[in-house]
Amino acid sequence: MMHKLRFLLYPFSFLYGSLLSLRNLLYDFGLFPSRSFATPVISVGNLSMGGTGKTPMTEYLIRLFSPDHQVATLSRGYGRSSSGFVYVEQNSTSDQVGDEPRQFKHKFPEITVAVQSNRIQGINKLLAENSRLGVILLDDAFQHRAVKPALSILLTEYSKPYYTDRVVPGGSLREFKSGAKRADILIVTKCPETLSPIEKRTLSRNINPKPYQNLFFTSITYAEPCPLGQQVQKEQLVQQRQPAQIDSRSHILLLTGIANPQPLLDHIRKKTASIVHLRYPDHHPYSIVELEALRKQFLQTSADNTCILTTEKDAMRIDKSGLLEVLQDLPVYYIPIRTNFLFDEGEAFNKILTHHVKTHPKLS
Repeated sequence: MMHKLRFLLYPFSFLYGSLLSLRNLLYDFGLFPSRSFATPVISVGNLSMGGTGKTPMTEYLIRLFSPDHQVATLSRGYGRSSSGFVYVEQNSTSDQVGDEPRQFKHKFPEITVAVQSNRIQGINKLLAENSRLGVILLDDAFQHRAVKPALSILLTEYSKPYYTDRVVPGGSLREFKSGAKRADILIVTKCPETLSPIEKRTLSRNINPKPYQNLFFTSITYAEPCPLGQQVQKEQLVQQRQPAQIDSRSHILLLTGIANPQPLLDHIRKKTASIVHLRYPDHHPYSIVELEALRKQFLQTSADNTCILTTEKDAMRIDKSGLLEVLQDLPVYYIPIRTNFLFDEGEAFNKILTHHVKTHPKLS
């Protein structure tokens, strides 16, 4: 039934994709202005609507550049209540600035994190107020053609690569798959750690990168679960908790509000089969009522070794006054993730990025 419905939507997908292609042509021919900057601007984005791993890739770039450069991230701040340009502070909430920018500031307090839907205005303000910025990372900006980045990184998910998808509403692409030609680097994300060389060649052949494009493959590495809220409100906790130890005896209440929780589910199932998944839409703003229902479900669970697990982005939306108190005496943990390059190609990726920043022309 769903396939038939999508088939009926294909004409609308073609119409919408054609309008976006016209817009891209106007930028390509210079009829719409696209601005470059003297400070290297690196864009991380995708063709699909979400779930390709932009956040861990942006964090990878922060770790790569911050030892030698002053780094700033600029995001739209999806779902935030504020407007215009806003600096993300340590005490900012996800409601004010969005969950991903808050996560960047939470993990990397030494860098500059800002939100602004108009990327040109945002970059101009960042540079006007800090001329020593060495790198600006644009999160989710592949379709923001008004900025001409020094380097454009396009992500596509292993389980649903862009070449198998269609433009919305018949699919999940934001534009025709031909838009991938604008990228300098293509990365297939969330690959299995055991991806074989044969499958790598098959994916490479299907993606068919241009001669000027570099193609990489990454997986997600999951860290040990961390206690929710312990870093921010230690004095409110009944007791200090250590990282959760999940094994075959564990019973998990998994709370997610992300685009694609399947890789996380697969990871947890390697340790325990006893999982109850409470799934919400991407960037879901949790309410007290929902968390009280989660608390009630936990207290009614008779299984031993029960804990609540969530993602790092979900933790950013829960870890705030009014919500955190509902769960503060329960064993609630979030699982940090990192990007891992396969086939020992991380060093090659790093060299491309650092060389590009080092040799970036100083525009007037």
